[in-house]
Amino acid sequence: MKGTTGRLFNLRGGAASLGASAALLLVCMAPCLLFAAAQGEIVLGAPTSLGTLEGGESLKAARLAVEEINAAGGVRVGGQVYRLRLETCDLDDAGGRLRPEEAVMRLERFIQERGPDAIVIGPFRSEVLLASMDLLAGHRIPTLVSIAMSPAVDAKILSDARYRCIFRLGLSTRYLAACLIEALQVMRREFGFEKIWILNQDVAWARSTISLLLKVYLDRSDWTVTGQENLSGETVDFSPALNRARAEGAQVILTIFDAPACGNLIEQWHAMKPPAILCGFLSPAIGPGAWKTFGARLDGVINVIFELGNLPSSRYAPAASFHEAFEDAYGAPIEAGHGPAPSYESVHVLAEAIQRAGSLDPERVVAALEVTDRQGSMGRVRFHRGHQVVFGENPYREALACVVQWRASGRRVIVHPAAIAEGPIVLPDFVRPASEK
Repeated sequence: MKGTTGRLFNLRGGAASLGASAALLLVCMAPCLLFAAAQGEIVLGAPTSLGTLEGGESLKAARLAVEEINAAGGVRVGGQVYRLRLETCDLDDAGGRLRPEEAVMRLERFIQERGPDAIVIGPFRSEVLLASMDLLAGHRIPTLVSIAMSPAVDAKILSDARYRCIFRLGLSTRYLAACLIEALQVMRREFGFEKIWILNQDVAWARSTISLLLKVYLDRSDWTVTGQENLSGETVDFSPALNRARAEGAQVILTIFDAPACGNLIEQWHAMKPPAILCGFLSPAIGPGAWKTFGARLDGVINVIFELGNLPSSRYAPAASFHEAFEDAYGAPIEAGHGPAPSYESVHVLAEAIQRAGSLDPERVVAALEVTDRQGSMGRVRFHRGHQVVFGENPYREALACVVQWRASGRRVIVHPAAIAEGPIVLPDFVRPASEK
């Protein structure tokens, strides 16, 4: 933590050589100087893939929280006041251009050169976060990550106390799978659907989500998985997969992609009109700007917003307040479905933990983080023993992901969970309930 007392000492040391009027001026300024002496800086590092939508908007959200905290007087620890300062680092780890060890080397240089007291947002890919955990633990840096999703992070924290400094506020693949299961259960109950075709990007977080979905639910349920394909993030032609889904009688096409090229899947689904609803996570179809790109071709598409707050809610005011503050600050609404809300909450959670700890010692800050209980934009923020924020279905008990469906009006309607739902799932014209076939 960087203080300013040295600067004040130098000013005082030169006072004897000043004239009487200058000395009087220093006396008058003394209260301001003493306040400056009581201030220091807490440097927050924000290393991630800044060129991505999720990384860029997560940085904006973290910066918004820093500005709010500083405007409110900073972080008070005992008799001293600290201002927050954000330092950034582009890990460029989203597109697979760098090997995980290369991204970790970038992170290590950043830590050595900038000396962050804590880290927010963190690596984009799970492969990079997992590879960097020893580095973070070795430096004893309280780290609150927002984007990387692998549950293997929780397992490492549970099995080895060295990793206690690492926390995750964003949705993990375990909770994403749970959210998708709940959406599928609604469609099974409401429309009698029983056949599903799975298309996912061939990256760790997507494979992990599908593996959990199959193991925990689909393989034990009365759903029939008619096919499952791992596709490269460079895939641009999805028509062969859509034709196979049609031929196998799929009623739901479950998709997990964050690559920009997957926007073609929406275009081709609408053009080919297989009798199956498109449901899952398609990054280009998340934000309000997607309507400008796809228009009515989005009608009926179901997507998961990973964290409430990335989307406003008419039934949970803190989510709407954060969303509005972001738009006011940057002149545009949040487009990402993953990252901004937990990045914003991370800064507030960290500041509150430091004040509770009454200390800047990393071990005491980590202990204070472990007992976090904050009602924020995502819902209630608390960590389980693996330092993952608990997600559920009621924003006053847990943090929330939410399932939305695009309507012909260009609006995203929250259809799950029930506590904040704004309407039911509506089938596109070319998809029929099982009872009508």
